[in-house]
Amino acid sequence: MDLEISSSTLITEVCLLDPQIWNRIYAYIFENIKSVRLEALLLSLVSLVVLILVKELNEKFKRKIKVVLPIDLILIIATSIGCYCADMEYTYGLEVVGHIPEGIPAPKAPSLNILSEVVTEAFGVALVGYVASLALAQGSAKQFKYSVDDNQELLAHGLSNVIPSFFFCIPSAAAMGRTALLYSTGAKTQVACLISCILILVVIYVIGPMLYWLPMCVLASVIVVGLKGMLMQFRDLKKYWNVDKIDWSIWVSTYVFTVCFAANVGLLYGVVCTIVIVIFRFQRAKTLSLKNMKEVECKFKTEADCESLQQVKIISVNNPLVFLNAKKFHNDLIKIIQKDSASTQPHDDPNKCEQNTLLNPVSNGNCHGELSLQPCPNERCAVILDCSGLTFFDYTGVSVLLQIYMDFKNRSIDVLLAHCKESLVKAMQYNGNLGSENLIFFESVSSAIGAIHLNRNFSKLSDHSEV
Repeated sequence: MDLEISSSTLITEVCLLDPQIWNRIYAYIFENIKSVRLEALLLSLVSLVVLILVKELNEKFKRKIKVVLPIDLILIIATSIGCYCADMEYTYGLEVVGHIPEGIPAPKAPSLNILSEVVTEAFGVALVGYVASLALAQGSAKQFKYSVDDNQELLAHGLSNVIPSFFFCIPSAAAMGRTALLYSTGAKTQVACLISCILILVVIYVIGPMLYWLPMCVLASVIVVGLKGMLMQFRDLKKYWNVDKIDWSIWVSTYVFTVCFAANVGLLYGVVCTIVIVIFRFQRAKTLSLKNMKEVECKFKTEADCESLQQVKIISVNNPLVFLNAKKFHNDLIKIIQKDSASTQPHDDPNKCEQNTLLNPVSNGNCHGELSLQPCPNERCAVILDCSGLTFFDYTGVSVLLQIYMDFKNRSIDVLLAHCKESLVKAMQYNGNLGSENLIFFESVSSAIGAIHLNRNFSKLSDHSEV
């Protein structure tokens, strides 16, 4: 399913630069509402009723009839003939399409002298137009179950504006009204757009003068009925509310902007609002989760081995680690270890408080401050970070991992990383100079647990040999 294009992007961009334009438009509408012509209003209502009724019947009986009745075309032809015969333009004062210039201007290279003056506005027009076109393309792909290549759409959008620039056309972008009109007529392939282009050429060169008498109110009615599908999307509000109330709020506010201003304005607002909310929610998202030892495939089944591994904390990294959530990642890691230690081990004697403030640098030895990790006096604590969910990272994220490693090492806590990508290993080794450190990167959680087990057995043997 292809998209029809329009030149409303330039008008939208101008309105974005000067918001007072919309105030003047609505003020003009309400100031002149008393001057509405009853004949035009009546013709619009009749056109709306006929279009909606026939389209509903086409939709209901589309499996029984082989050819869908092109009511839009029939209505345009019928009202144009009626307006011409009754001379409605002068008799009732109806506004008609009027004269349509014939032919296409000769191609000519656009002037580059004004490039420096319009480059900023042109960038905004291109950005808003592409986003609007891509959104409608993805909507069409979802409805007709096919895929859309964003890069290909960008190339097509650029070519569709580069070539017309030699004919002095204004910038074009996808039009929701014309796309919805194609939906309603049953168009599903690019042949529909090819036919539209051929018909436009025929209109420009041949039929243009014949559309002089087409009432503007009828043309507006055709566009409004074509947008019925967009208006019916209110039925999705209940689904959005039950799934995510933030998405529901974005949907409603974007819809209001689209109806009150223009499709491109509403789309721009929706994109910006979504990006801001995603950044805000990403910062507050849960970054870590504590795994149970029973959930990990471990080779060590004896009771003595299980007791020796009680101080091993396996923590899964659930999100990318970047500057937006690096601080929260560090705080969550401390809280998870403190909470798990507090829930699994009894409180020690207050006289031992100084020995138990391993992860609480701000407690200043106060036992009534924040919770702190209380390691088993006979075993060295270890933390295994399962990095399988760490899809990407930045410099700040690597710095936080290195800071955690060094802080825990100074507190006699081993930190091991499992399921690390090669890029993460190289980044940590390069930025942290870990070449001389013991092995801290492992292919799996089980191999990390095995290394801890072997190190502890070796330490026990060393202690016995010394004795």
